Amino acid sequence: MSSDSPNLDSLFPDAAGAVIADVLIPLALDIAYSYKVPPGLTVQPGDVVHVPLAARETIGVVWETRTGAAASNLKAVIAKADAPPLGSKLREFVDWVARYTLAPRGLVLRMTLRSPEIERNERIAMGVRLVGAPPARLTPARQRVLAILGDGLLRAKRDLCDEAGVSAAVIDGLIDEGTLLPEPMPQAPVAPVPDPDFTKTIFSEAQSKAVDELLTSLRQEQSSTTLLEGVTGSGKTEVYFEAVAETLRKGRQSLILMPEIALTGQFLDRFEKRFGVRPAEWHSGVSGRRREKIFSALASGEAKVIAGARSALFLPYADLGLIIVDEEHETAYKQEDGVHYHARDMAVVRGRLENAPVILASATPSIESRVNAKAGRYTHVKLPERHGGRAMPEIATIDLRADPPSKGRFLSPRLIGEIRETIARGEQTLLYLNRRGYAPLTLCRHCGHRFQCPNCTTWLVEHRFRRALMCHHCGHVERRPETCPSCSAEESLAACGPGVERLQEEVAEQFPEARALVLSSDMPGGIERLRREIEAVATGEFNIVIGTQLVAKGHHFPYLSLVGVVDADLGLTSGDPRAAERTFQMLGQVTGRAGRGHTAGRALLQSYDPDHPVIRALVSGDAERFYREETAQREAASMPPFGRLAALIISANERQPAESHARALARTAEPPPGVMVLGPAEAPIAVIRGRHRFRILVKTDRSVPIQTYLREWIARAPKPTGNIRVSIDIDPQSFY
Repeated sequence: MSSDSPNLDSLFPDAAGAVIADVLIPLALDIAYSYKVPPGLTVQPGDVVHVPLAARETIGVVWETRTGAAASNLKAVIAKADAPPLGSKLREFVDWVARYTLAPRGLVLRMTLRSPEIERNERIAMGVRLVGAPPARLTPARQRVLAILGDGLLRAKRDLCDEAGVSAAVIDGLIDEGTLLPEPMPQAPVAPVPDPDFTKTIFSEAQSKAVDELLTSLRQEQSSTTLLEGVTGSGKTEVYFEAVAETLRKGRQSLILMPEIALTGQFLDRFEKRFGVRPAEWHSGVSGRRREKIFSALASGEAKVIAGARSALFLPYADLGLIIVDEEHETAYKQEDGVHYHARDMAVVRGRLENAPVILASATPSIESRVNAKAGRYTHVKLPERHGGRAMPEIATIDLRADPPSKGRFLSPRLIGEIRETIARGEQTLLYLNRRGYAPLTLCRHCGHRFQCPNCTTWLVEHRFRRALMCHHCGHVERRPETCPSCSAEESLAACGPGVERLQEEVAEQFPEARALVLSSDMPGGIERLRREIEAVATGEFNIVIGTQLVAKGHHFPYLSLVGVVDADLGLTSGDPRAAERTFQMLGQVTGRAGRGHTAGRALLQSYDPDHPVIRALVSGDAERFYREETAQREAASMPPFGRLAALIISANERQPAESHARALARTAEPPPGVMVLGPAEAPIAVIRGRHRFRILVKTDRSVPIQTYLREWIARAPKPTGNIRVSIDIDPQSFY
């Protein structure tokens, strides 16, 4: 080509190869959209960008870049967003979770991004400092202010007003006179770096051995999973704190996942006592601006330790060096809407991708983790005794067939007597009942009318403190009427069955001198009230505590010596294949609250079936026998972890379309050898939030790639139309 020939690249810029960015949008989309990168803008994989989508602007993440010769028909990236990029390991984690759960990649991505709607305008706290001569007019109020500021230090304006006993107008007047100068207060660090050597913990021989095993795993500089199993009160937290300390010494970040992070004030106090500062927190109670700061601090590496709910697993860590899943058996780790994932299992995956050790801690581990430990996939570290030589609580049953409560009451005579003796000794009692509200059902004695949720096939729970009837599935609330809405009979409404509020009523009648407290997530006041009340229990302010399952989650109540389980049979009658395991875990955790201080602990289980294997295992203290028998039953039935399960939930606004689509799905199942398709069947709770629900259960051998089978099935199955939705839950934890 001659030197004066036209430059084809300038005439046809696409011929030279424009830069194309494949951008994943945080919506229910599985594919990345292609955008051209305009001249002057440089983007890399992981960058958060603003892009046009239909008629609006949204954010997305550049998944990969490439050069292409057909960019002229593509929309252009608008700009980079002011957000930390997502590293390659986090993007790989998003892809992995999407493949495993069969969720659209965009929905998984959404869990990793901070909200672009966060208010960016933050009020800056102002302080004042003494800089000028005293004013000509010196009032007593002004003199007090100047005396305090005489040390030359900067003080917050509000604090100065309180200390001097003056109004803000006095401060403003001194500023106008030139005596005081306003200055922004220094910003506190988002997450101060914990000191790994702030406090030295004295360990027992068993704890020291456990610490050595954990640190050995950490020092191997490779991914590993350890099951840290220790009886309640054995000091598991202090042991895994040493793993956090070692990770801090390496300059890497630690994530501590907790099932009820919003309620764990005691845990935060223990962390501060060990490391000098509290960790960063991540849960629904953290404000939007605070969340944004923590998000950026993790991405930059400034924040070294975070304690968070399951969503903290998807944050952009700069150098994640340790993941701890506390109370790893808890069902709260399973997300039941949106992306159906189990945080415990995904923590193991992220640890593998980040080359970070994972510690699963529990007094009552899941069958899955126990089997993995026995098979050698996990290291198994045990703490078989309570710290400080304290004994495990003595557990006994009360046979309600032989020793029933009085008519209309729920506490047996023997339990009432034990509570009286406990109060007389100045010790605490915990009454456990996993039923919120006053009563699970309200009916009319005259015509039999039962109050049902208008949106769900469930009974409304009476909450007497709120004078309301509530649905615990959709949140519907209505006032409790004075007369029956069906027959208009007066004073005919009866509460059936006990909830914690009704139990408090009985406690007030039986023990009028006792200070009693209900601990339940339904009580007004939210997270902060619960934290204050848990602290009040820990300091011995109450004689009797009445609580739901949240009281079993790792709390330390040193004055608590008696636990009474009001209905130990409650979780054993469901059709859930994990019912026995969950009941064993819950009752093991709640009875373990007793005797953690300086007094011996005991627990009484009220039961109509005291010979049930779960009850027998708790009373005998033979946890190994329970795990052995339960594991054998699972293996014989090829149930998880020896087989695989997946649930398909088909829902629609009307029953007939939901059922028809479910049956059409089932007809195209074509299960190969090793796969069993059960259903469709109407869900146990047939309607939730106005949507009619049918379920199909897929059961496969462990060797069958269940995701591959489901993808092929869904691809050939009829597509949902109208308002029909099909949700897939790999490894379902609930079957309602």
